[in-house]
Amino acid sequence: MTVVILAGGFGTRISEESHLTPKPMIEIGNKPILWHIMKAYSHYGFHDFIICCGYKQHVIKEWFADYYLYNSDVTFNFRENNEMTVHNNVMEPWKVTLVDTGLHTMTGGRVKKIQNYIGNETFMLTYGDGVTNVNIQHLVDFHRSHGKIATLTAASAEQRFGVLDVAADQTVTSFREKNLDDGSKINAGYMVLEPQIFDYIEGDHTVFEKEPLIRAAREGQLMAYMFDGYWQCMDTKRERDQLNALWEAGQAPWKVWED
Repeated sequence: MTVVILAGGFGTRISEESHLTPKPMIEIGNKPILWHIMKAYSHYGFHDFIICCGYKQHVIKEWFADYYLYNSDVTFNFRENNEMTVHNNVMEPWKVTLVDTGLHTMTGGRVKKIQNYIGNETFMLTYGDGVTNVNIQHLVDFHRSHGKIATLTAASAEQRFGVLDVAADQTVTSFREKNLDDGSKINAGYMVLEPQIFDYIEGDHTVFEKEPLIRAAREGQLMAYMFDGYWQCMDTKRERDQLNALWEAGQAPWKVWED
């Protein structure tokens, strides 16, 4: 199953760094947050990725192009044959497709632009700025159990995200954009989607969190995977510093993989 990661936005709320690099490439423990997200998916056996690029996409493409150099010892022999030798090559079991989805395209439009890469298959979708210790295999199993078009991970957080009204059978009865701090469940991303979701997206201007998810909820096609574990986005410098502090202390809850 392919994992689609939205990594094309401007990251305006963390502009201290995003004016130089796309937000998914801002580092936690000397690795981009995008790497942390991919490591978690890969831990559960999901190794195929599509990265929806946009703002400063060249930074993301260059990082992947040189990934093995960043993670290996290298000898540059300028004296004899001008050759490069890579030692202890560290590679991931990943297949990564980097797609230019446009500079000003909205989230739904970015998803629509990768439709040809997905075809008629179930796929996963998340944002390139949030980490979690959700059991992704359990999430996928839950999605397969109910037969609806879309599943999102519902977490508790005092954040500025889409607020969910969830029925007893875990059907999402409404999806609304509102800032609440009353313990309501919010959309933490980490979604599983059927290809029919593409029919809910009109074009580049479509915000995925608005028309598509609101319509899916209205039609009874949006389900919530209830999650009470760790989830944190990186919207601000303070949140970045908190994530780095957890990583440096060896207490990062989202690190579910082994070194």
